[in-house]
Amino acid sequence: MSDKISQNKKVLAFMKLHNSITSMDAINNFKCTRLSAIIDNLKKQGHLIDNLNKSGYAKYVLIKEAANG
Repeated sequence: MSDKISQNKKVLAFMKLHNSITSMDAINNFKCTRLSAIIDNLKKQGHLIDNLNKSGYAKYVLIKEAANG
């Protein structure tokens, strides 16, 4: 469970820095292959994240952080 929390924090930090993330970013930087699940967790925490569908892949964009975030 702590690994899941750690990946959530890593993905959020990456999105704060770069404003967006793709699956390839997550794989290359965190060895994370379930980015959509992490994005879902972050949304449940109150972060506003949009999914831009590109040709063949998703790009997640951080619109607004959660108030507690």
